[in-house]
Amino acid sequence: MNQTHTHVVGLIHEEQSDLTLADLCQSCRVETHLVIEMVQEGVLTPEGRSPDQWRFTGIHVQRTRVAVRLQRDLGVNHEGAALALQLLDEIEALKAQLRVAGAAQG
Repeated sequence: MNQTHTHVVGLIHEEQSDLTLADLCQSCRVETHLVIEMVQEGVLTPEGRSPDQWRFTGIHVQRTRVAVRLQRDLGVNHEGAALALQLLDEIEALKAQLRVAGAAQG
């Protein structure tokens, strides 16, 4: 019997840190100016004072991808994307609180 093995090579973005602006843009397939606008609108909050010093994490990759989908698919502007991401963060925090409360009761 002939067996074929496939190897998958990739990065786990959620655990990756210290991504540059260029890394983030390449990973999310977006133009630099769009990421800069997202930072200016509060959608993304990188470490560092200027675009050449900014450092992003895997969470920023996820947020960028969600913001891009909201803008592309639904026509949401940067402010709307920032609000939607904030609400999603709050939902996740509430879910975490419910899990903790449920574990404490059970």
